[in-house]
Amino acid sequence: MEKINFYEANDFSENTFKRLLIHDSPYFKILNFNFKAGQELPVHSHDIEGQVSLVVIEGEGEFLGRDGVSLPAKTGDVLISDISEPHGLKAKTDLRLLVTIAPPI
Repeated sequence: MEKINFYEANDFSENTFKRLLIHDSPYFKILNFNFKAGQELPVHSHDIEGQVSLVVIEGEGEFLGRDGVSLPAKTGDVLISDISEPHGLKAKTDLRLLVTIAPPI
């Protein structure tokens, strides 16, 4: 058993979003990303099978997808997609994101 408080373990950076690896096993990976307002995780995809979830823990922004698709993202919102589907995020305010990938990449 392991306990991690990502509020204490990961902060924000003016230069680029911050990433914290919370857990990595053969079954799944958990990451915490912190974005200052205006920072973004560009739309990307991975050529593998699996799924990804993006959970907005704090803040507001937009989930990004292929062909310029965007969906509002606010505290409590969860986006779930195949990892091969293009996905990304842009922060409108300071934003904390919890990402789970299964199986891990």
